[in-house]
Amino acid sequence: METVRIGSGAGFADDRIEPAAELAERGRLDYLVFECLAERTVALAQLAKLRDPDAGYNEWLADRMAAVLPACVRHGTTIITNMGAAHPPAAARAVARLARDLGIRGLKIAAVTGDDVLTLVQGRDLPLQHRDDTLASLGAAVVSANAYLGCAPIVAALRQGADVVITGRVADPSLFLAPAVHEFGWSTVDWDVLGKGTAAGHLLECAGQVTGGYFADPGVKDVPDLARLGFPIAEVASDGSCTITKLPGSGGRVTVRTVTEQLLYEVHDPAAYLTPDVVADFSGARLEQTGHDAVALSGITGRERPRTLKVSVGYRDGFVGEGEISYTGPNASARGRLALDVVAERLRLTGLPATETRFELLGIDSVHRGAGGPHPVEPVEVRARVAGRTDTLARARRIGHEVSALWLNGPAGGGGVRRSAHEVIGIVSTFLPREDITAGITMLES
Repeated sequence: METVRIGSGAGFADDRIEPAAELAERGRLDYLVFECLAERTVALAQLAKLRDPDAGYNEWLADRMAAVLPACVRHGTTIITNMGAAHPPAAARAVARLARDLGIRGLKIAAVTGDDVLTLVQGRDLPLQHRDDTLASLGAAVVSANAYLGCAPIVAALRQGADVVITGRVADPSLFLAPAVHEFGWSTVDWDVLGKGTAAGHLLECAGQVTGGYFADPGVKDVPDLARLGFPIAEVASDGSCTITKLPGSGGRVTVRTVTEQLLYEVHDPAAYLTPDVVADFSGARLEQTGHDAVALSGITGRERPRTLKVSVGYRDGFVGEGEISYTGPNASARGRLALDVVAERLRLTGLPATETRFELLGIDSVHRGAGGPHPVEPVEVRARVAGRTDTLARARRIGHEVSALWLNGPAGGGGVRRSAHEVIGIVSTFLPREDITAGITMLES
């Protein structure tokens, strides 16, 4: 195989499904990869698994697979995804059931495990990244700990003939690097080629961002047909160079500018992009527009991978209550400001122990926090928002209650109240020696 053709079917947990179906049907893909897992997503999935032993994987798994599986089987496209979240085996069983329901027999589905390292880290004095305390200081509040695995277990599953590979926490670019390593037989210590493949994975991992979704800014950076935004395809060559493109007729665009933005996305040091597989160096990257919606990437290198693996730790971090109410018409902002003052005083009068409280008018001072100076024009509508952190759900609910009470007790003309209260799952990071972590593969068949 001279090139491997990899499509990106999703860039986050709630991403659209139609672009992936379009890729599966018309993309002439060797692989279709779904990246659906963020740090907080896997912690929330662990909580779901605690409530239901058969839960803990992405809620859209069945919908995505139903949309793409028949076409992928028909065209010989292998699927890779981290939609397994906290429970890859349960996700694999769900895909096997779905395949049988669709009349697909003999589909080999691999579940990759080993990223769940909760028992390895609980109670240990592991230093936390960007904090002065250790993991032990979080005590019983810790609910999850997932290590970022690299591409190796996915490659192993592909070598065993998997048609679908379902993982939990695997580094995002590694999901896309694995097919190239497998198809080209790249050495796992050939740092330059791994760096190149990781760059291709980084360009694909956020799906529609590189085809113009995150790029669009009306009148400044226009992007056509965003409602039908096409997801990207990478044509990866055996030397690691790649071309990013998309399906003809789909929305969006692929240009040097869109690719440049995605290449720099979430990159703190372009000369040292850390992954479990390699330290990629993007500093010599060269981008060339080689055709309509086609950009070639070259000049990437790599260095030896880190000796430790990053671990995302989820922990119970209190509760947040909030409420919103709208005011419109003359003097709307003054009435909104009065509403905020009333709720602030009510929280003091009732003795609610809330911290990190926010009293803001959305659209006026919720982001800039007053740094932009007085609003130059009296708005025709404002939305007042109050939020705060508490130590119990009952106390969090009282914040939204004080906002909804403004219906009859606050300034004139309030409407459109919304209130909510929920538990907060905090995320911190630590590191473990990679030798402490062992990945596993379980193979099912439909």
